[in-house]
Order: sequence, then structure tokens, then C-alpha cells
Amino acid sequence: MKIFLISLIFSLTGAVAFGSLSIEGSYQRKNLYVQNPMDNDGFGYCATKVTVNGDILPGGTSMGAFEIDFSIFNIEIGEPVFIVIEHNEGCKPKILNPEVLLPRSTFKISSIEVNQSGLLIWKTTEEHGKLPFIIEQFRWNKWVVVGEVHGKGTPSLNTYEFQVSPHSGENMIRVIQIDHSGTKKTSSNVKFVSTLPAVTKSPVKVKNEINFSSNGKPVETRYEIHDAYGSIVKKGVGTSVNCENLVNGLYYISYDNITESFIKS
Repeated sequence: MKIFLISLIFSLTGAVAFGSLSIEGSYQRKNLYVQNPMDNDGFGYCATKVTVNGDILPGGTSMGAFEIDFSIFNIEIGEPVFIVIEHNEGCKPKILNPEVLLPRSTFKISSIEVNQSGLLIWKTTEEHGKLPFIIEQFRWNKWVVVGEVHGKGTPSLNTYEFQVSPHSGENMIRVIQIDHSGTKKTSSNVKFVSTLPAVTKSPVKVKNEINFSSNGKPVETRYEIHDAYGSIVKKGVGTSVNCENLVNGLYYISYDNITESFIKS
């Protein structure tokens, strides 16, 4: 996902050539700092004008470095900002900290719940930038990503929902966000007990295919197959797995809420 854009656009106005540097993102309570070199003739500075969401930055740009103070423009945290720095040709100002316009994970969970069918509903406040919510389900002794929902990025109350495919027995779900810094922000875990019957696999000795069933009928389940070294060789959701291209040997298959070994022959 492209969170911010830096573009350089050159144009001509009459006989005077100039360029413009633009950057956009969302306000995160931090200001931008710009390094402003001398222009080519040595009689002034490179930047000639700065606008923030169309409004001119007061104070001018006749200095070697300057700050773009968003508080001057009464911009709220999380609000989109678009900055244009016009400059002379042959030189270019440098934005020293463009990362401050990238959204951070700041959400607070107001409520989170899930029913027996796996419908997850959560409400948030204090979002200050659009970031995706990643839905994870705990199965096979690890957290598995099962979906993603786009965040609204507004500090007011937001409501989201996602349909999780339950496995038999107790299920545990959570939502997370990961921002540009790599920081993972996690909700509390929510649990529910599914009434789905357990899934079984067949045959015991695998040659071409593994089939999943419940109460004697084919059933879809999420699965992963690992080789003897722990590397994933197949994963997906289905009623069966084609194993013809697996070399003979020992494998481990995780499905429903269990993990078993099998021999491919």
C-alpha cells in the first residue's frame, strides 16, 4: 500500500524555469524539516514558496533550513496533508524527515467480540492514519493470518467486522496493526467454542491425495504441509490436497485444530 508520495515536477512559467517538490501523508504531531541549499547563482536560497494543503507557509524560505509547522494551519492529528515546495531550477531542497507523515498504529479497542459462527466485530477509537487491520487465528500452536480489513484512520468510533472460518473446539482470534516502524500493536484475544465436528483425513498411507471429511462427508478445512525440516511445501483451504508432486518421505500436516505426521510413498 502506498502511504505517501514524493514527486518532482518541472514546469516553465514565462522565461523563468522552476521545479516543485511535493510530499503527502497524514499529520502525526510532528513537523517537517527542510534543508534549503543556495540556488545556482549564489544570490539566494533554492526554495521560493511552500504551501500546505494550498495555504502558503508564512515566514518565507530565505534561510538554509526551515521548519514546516503544521500547528500554524490548525491541522488535526491524522488529517491528510499535502505539501508543495516550489524551488529554482538547478537546485533542490531536501526533506529531512519524511517518515513523520507516515501513519502510526495508535488505535484503542472499544470492544471486540466473536460469535460461534466466527463473525468477528470490533470497535476502535484514536486511529490517526489509515493502516490495515490484520486478523489472526491461533491454530497449530501459532498465530495464523486469516484476513485483512482496511482501517478507516479516524479518531472517532469505528466499527469493523470479519468472517473467520472456525475450526472445531476452542478458537482464539485477535487483530493487529503493524506501522512503518515495524511496531506491532495487538488487541486482546477473544475466544469462542465452535460446535463444528472434528475433521479427519484419509488415507493413512498417502500416494496421490489427502482427503478431509467430517461425519463421513467431504469438508473444507485450512491446512499446511511441512517437510521433515519444517519448511512449508503446501498450504491452502480445501476438501483435499494433491500430493502427487511431493517426493517420498516424512511430512507433517496441520488441519482443523490438529497436527499429524504421514508418509508419502
